[in-house]
Amino acid sequence: MMVPLQNVSRVQRTGARALDSLALSLYVSVLTLTIFLALSDQFWHWFIVPVLMSGILIGIDAVDWVRGKVNLFDPIGLSGAFGWFFFFLAPLLTIATGYWLMYVDPPAERRDWIGWMALLNLLGLVVYRGVRLIYFQRERAITTFWDIDRKRFYVLGAVALVVTGLLQSYVYLSLGGIQGFIESATDQRAIRLNLQGYGQIFMISESFPIIALMMFILYARNQQSPVYRSWLILGVVLLIYFVLKIFFGGLRGSRNNTIWGLFWAVGLIHFWIRPITRKFVLIGLVFLVIFMYVYGFYKNAGLHVMRLVDDPSARVELERDTRRDMATLLLADFGRSDVQAFLLYRLLRPDSDYEYAFGRTYAAAFAVLIPRSLLERMPSKTFEGTEALYGKGSYIPIDFEASQLYGIAGEAMLNFGFIAAPVSFIAFGLANCSVRRWLFGLAPGDARLLFYPFFSLFCFYMLACDLENMVFDIIKNVAVPLGITALSLSSVARLPNSAR
Repeated sequence: MMVPLQNVSRVQRTGARALDSLALSLYVSVLTLTIFLALSDQFWHWFIVPVLMSGILIGIDAVDWVRGKVNLFDPIGLSGAFGWFFFFLAPLLTIATGYWLMYVDPPAERRDWIGWMALLNLLGLVVYRGVRLIYFQRERAITTFWDIDRKRFYVLGAVALVVTGLLQSYVYLSLGGIQGFIESATDQRAIRLNLQGYGQIFMISESFPIIALMMFILYARNQQSPVYRSWLILGVVLLIYFVLKIFFGGLRGSRNNTIWGLFWAVGLIHFWIRPITRKFVLIGLVFLVIFMYVYGFYKNAGLHVMRLVDDPSARVELERDTRRDMATLLLADFGRSDVQAFLLYRLLRPDSDYEYAFGRTYAAAFAVLIPRSLLERMPSKTFEGTEALYGKGSYIPIDFEASQLYGIAGEAMLNFGFIAAPVSFIAFGLANCSVRRWLFGLAPGDARLLFYPFFSLFCFYMLACDLENMVFDIIKNVAVPLGITALSLSSVARLPNSAR
């Protein structure tokens, strides 16, 4: 059968682009590794081989994203950019800085276990690309359009703002005002004792900022005046939204609640108002690092962080008191190299007494949605992780708990052992491909595009997140605005063939 010339040309262009991206990924990854090798002889070790191969493989997607070959919010491009740091740069920085888990006896040779974990991740990335190949061959077009009734959305949104605002006010008043809330939210023991039972309220109250922003987005999109598309107005809107995110969730010490909310907001502007440039993204990344660094002090020291305003030199003292420095930010908040490597070491020790969870952490993740009055809490990944890292019987509620996040591969090992780590990347691949389908299949103005940026975020951050955190964050952030959107739909129309 003859193949149309235009199809041959398209395949050739795609193949050429893939080779270009592979060459650039190879060049940048090897150059980066060469710098590390030149700086220290501790990198002359076999662990750099799987680390480098992982960096090259995931770096192909990162190169496409940086070069603008894919959409700014393409989950595969975002996973490539984050994955290059997660799988390649973070392990190298872990060895370079000597960063490691506190309160544990590390293995005699950390590089060996970084290397073994990198090998499992490399196998996982191969699985991930295989899932993508199979998925794309079977992908089906989206044939419907969700049309939203803006007036109904405004009415329901206004009611939701009143309800969420009152609930958040109730939380503050119940805990002695904003200062009392801050003291409860930044004291590790008080978090469990004072904030217990507020989870269901937070799931509703903290939706206030995103509902307000969606109302603005729908209004501005349908205005002819260019004022609503000016960067000045959009910048003011983002600033107001940021302040709202601080008061509706941020004061709990949850940096992710604020940062991911901003990511969602920028995505809404990108798809509904005007495209975001990569220069804007670079500025946003600088802000993200600064914010997470400073807010890390707040999470552990509360209002003592204000000392930085009067005395910038207090930063060194705050770093010592809170154990929050730049290495902690990069390698504990964005990376999991030390946690996963040490977990693998503990699980494979001949004298390991850990009993695998066999899916308990996944079941417990969904159980958090059920009130404690109806269902007693199941042993969660906090229990399993503490037992795995510190030994059987080490878990003592509130007094001794491992609060680490293990990432998709780490949680899989807690449940089924090291062999499950590469298998868990099937979920990573399916999530990326499924959400990416929205990007190319949804028509402009489709109501589902209101939620696309948020789900694209979790497609890459699931590498560093546990299912319990993902379930809570998704339900907490999406449930209320999704309910309002569903009630505001005017129709679910089938697209004509020409629009597919």
